Amino acid sequence: MPRLVECVPNVSEGRRRDVIDRLAKAIRGVPGVRLLDQTSDVDHNRSVFTFAGDADAVTAAAHALITSALGEIDMRTHKGEHPRLGAVDVVPFVPLAGVTMEECVAIAHAFGHEVAARHQIPVYFYARAAMRPERIRLPDIRKPQYEGLAELLATTHVPDAGPAVLHAKAGAIVIGARPPLIAFNIELDTPDVKIAKRIAKEIRESSGGLPSVQALGFELTDPPRAQVSMNLLDTTQTSLATVWREVERRANDAGVSVLRGELIGLLPLDAALQVTADALKLENFERSRVIESHFLE
Repeated sequence: MPRLVECVPNVSEGRRRDVIDRLAKAIRGVPGVRLLDQTSDVDHNRSVFTFAGDADAVTAAAHALITSALGEIDMRTHKGEHPRLGAVDVVPFVPLAGVTMEECVAIAHAFGHEVAARHQIPVYFYARAAMRPERIRLPDIRKPQYEGLAELLATTHVPDAGPAVLHAKAGAIVIGARPPLIAFNIELDTPDVKIAKRIAKEIRESSGGLPSVQALGFELTDPPRAQVSMNLLDTTQTSLATVWREVERRANDAGVSVLRGELIGLLPLDAALQVTADALKLENFERSRVIESHFLE
């Protein structure tokens, strides 16, 4: 069985196409790595790259991406809707095949210390690689954002690796290991961001909403729309179909319709099959009922 690791860095650049292309080229330039997806968003001013390969190739590609991004992005002038701490905001490692979560945690820790030493930048470990309980959740680490991080580096945000000094141009980096997640947005037929923010608060787990769901409300500009932006951390607890229904119901109660969904990056096959089974009301639907699944194992 191949030993495959996925890496899904989020970079604070979603508007300059030439820069995004150079970042993708840095990843593709590493032998043994396959760039699976690249998604950029102008309003969020953010790009998500998804690539996979063996552990050594993937970490080499992540290093190449970080080096390129730190030369291209200046956080002192960066503006965007999405919360972020740095030019390369977050770098998660995900076990795909033949690799355990524990191995991905070790990869994340080694990689984080290397990045901190190479670039003299603060590094935080999150999710399964977190070294303290208050840093398991990415939103908790990211809360001060780039603009507020410097004054907290000696108190609540002492780095796990690297200097306790903000990299003025690149900010800080959060690195971790996690299972696959789904980044999914729902656009509402209204420019009223208050509705999106209220729905996001009601459905996210931290506010007593749906299990394994993180959510924020954002304002989009072209055209003016409100968006509920979500991370689904475990679709065995809360499926895409459940999230859609809950957002749509709350939007309709506010007199607003749902326009469309948006997938950021990739999603696991089983999560897509969950949606199919839900839409068609299929009981006990299993992956083995899909022809192609018999050739994928």
